[in-house]
Amino acid sequence: QVQLVESGGGLVQAGGSLRLSCAASGSIFSINVMGWYRQAPGTQRDLVAAVTSGGNTNYANSVKGRFTISRDNTGNTVYLQMNSLKPEDAAVYYCNAEVRIRASGPTLRYWGQGTQVTVSS
Repeated sequence: QVQLVESGGGLVQAGGSLRLSCAASGSIFSINVMGWYRQAPGTQRDLVAAVTSGGNTNYANSVKGRFTISRDNTGNTVYLQMNSLKPEDAAVYYCNAEVRIRASGPTLRYWGQGTQVTVSS
């Protein structure tokens, strides 16, 4: 099995910064895409940012220029640097990974447990 463990959420004032981390562990052959999604109460879970194993990134329009996604050298940990935070960024942030557990196997999606980000105005 594969586990995704997130950390780094918390309470911050508007204009402040937070850095989220997500470490994948378990039976991993390779991870293609790792990303961050967020879900505020009463809304759907939406993509915030994603990064491929080759380093290509994709961002939601609402966070471009403020958030930066990156992966470590092992490729199994993903970070989300969030700057200039706004009250509308408040949500539960979920880590996601597209994992292959063996060379010939399918790609499976795994989710972290979520970490709360609260932004005070």
